[in-house]
Amino acid sequence: MKSTPTDQQSVAERELCGLVNGLAHQISEHVRERAVRLGLTAAQATALRELAGPMTMRDLAERMSCEPSNATFVVDKLEKQGLIERRPHPTDRRAKQLGLTTKGGKLREQLLELLVEDSPLAGLSPKQQGTLHDLLERALTRR
Repeated sequence: MKSTPTDQQSVAERELCGLVNGLAHQISEHVRERAVRLGLTAAQATALRELAGPMTMRDLAERMSCEPSNATFVVDKLEKQGLIERRPHPTDRRAKQLGLTTKGGKLREQLLELLVEDSPLAGLSPKQQGTLHDLLERALTRR
């Protein structure tokens, strides 16, 4: 029986999905291992990594790919550790903005340094990483 273009497409897509899942798993493990070194959970490390500047809880949850209630739980823990603080939003009095404390900023820098060590993406050149970024972004925005 000959394989049809649809069968070939199906196999190619399945293989690609497997590769993307495998990479996502490697990245998650990498973040988890580095987070433990700093006394953080993977979710806390992800929040610190994504909190590059002031943002709302909703923005952070979106960047963490989780529900706002989950991000709130993580932020509450980070706030108790003195790493994040909630501030009044400059233009929306109903909202709060999240920001790193000085201690949180220093820990974030340590985390970022650890995350680039032996990263699952380290085998790719900057140009290849840029191409991968563009392709993944295109695939994600196509939905």
